[in-house]
Amino acid sequence: MARVLVTGGAGYIGSVLTGALLEAGHDVTVLDRFFFGREPLGTVADHPRLRLVHDDIRWCAPEVFEGIEVVLDLAALSNDPSGELDPERTMEINHRGRVRVARLARERGAARYILASSCSIYGFRDDTVLDETSPPAPLTTYARANLLAEQETLPLAGRGFTVTVLRQATVYGLSPRMRFDLAINGMVLGLYRTGRIPVLRDGRQWRPFVHVRDTVQAFLLAAAAPPEQVSGQIFNVGSDDQNVQVLPLAELVARATGREAAVEWYGQPDHRSYRVSFRKCREVLGFVPRWTPASGAREVMEALKAGHVTDDPRTRTVAWYRTLLEGGEAPEGVVMRGRVL
Repeated sequence: MARVLVTGGAGYIGSVLTGALLEAGHDVTVLDRFFFGREPLGTVADHPRLRLVHDDIRWCAPEVFEGIEVVLDLAALSNDPSGELDPERTMEINHRGRVRVARLARERGAARYILASSCSIYGFRDDTVLDETSPPAPLTTYARANLLAEQETLPLAGRGFTVTVLRQATVYGLSPRMRFDLAINGMVLGLYRTGRIPVLRDGRQWRPFVHVRDTVQAFLLAAAAPPEQVSGQIFNVGSDDQNVQVLPLAELVARATGREAAVEWYGQPDHRSYRVSFRKCREVLGFVPRWTPASGAREVMEALKAGHVTDDPRTRTVAWYRTLLEGGEAPEGVVMRGRVL
């Protein structure tokens, strides 16, 4: 059993990770602003081994880290469009805030820190398959903030303090904090609502994908791995066979859910395109995904049909952040220090 701190522990990935940690027998502290409410934590919110800290990584008290052994740092303004709503705020949280978390973890005696990063830092390179040694080429504020956080947290690794970076593929699948602004989830929602699949132009761009429960397993594996295998290391998280072009992905989603669908094009041509190697994660961590885009699409479709999830405003991150910034109805306590974000 370990004492684990999860920043962003009520988020899309964080809520699934929190549940998995509790199930594995760990004591868990969730540090979160709860922009989307506490509902994603569901029944585990009252778990005897769960402590909730309603605060912000930019200014929370250092005492939050007392007694913590492992820090899993997921707090961030997530995805590329969200990052462009307020680029300076994105840098403040996703870069400087997470570096602060890593430093506080080390100063307060934690043994391990794992940063949730993104394969989006690779930018545009669809002429080759990229690995962890490939030069990054971030094209957005979100990607640049991730890269800067990596560059400033990895050097903190040293005797007694393990730092690991997980660059995640684009995530999909069911979560208590559901998101329909992610490619596969959004395609399924489009099929369910209108019979049309939204596809970002021009559909030829490459993306790697990973199911939310699979990426949670990668965090658990990295947290349990011998320090000499993972300290100071970067791991791409996903699988080689889930590098997919977006238009063929839409066709796959339609087949998997038993639907015939027309494509509904949207947006300007997407300049982010990259294929990624996941060999290192597989060979060092023993990471083998259990889910595929097809099984994930079926999972989301069945949940929509059964009414287990709905596309309320909180399932679209950018729209919800914009609602908060414009003074719309928000969960209790979102305004802190006179600020919404």
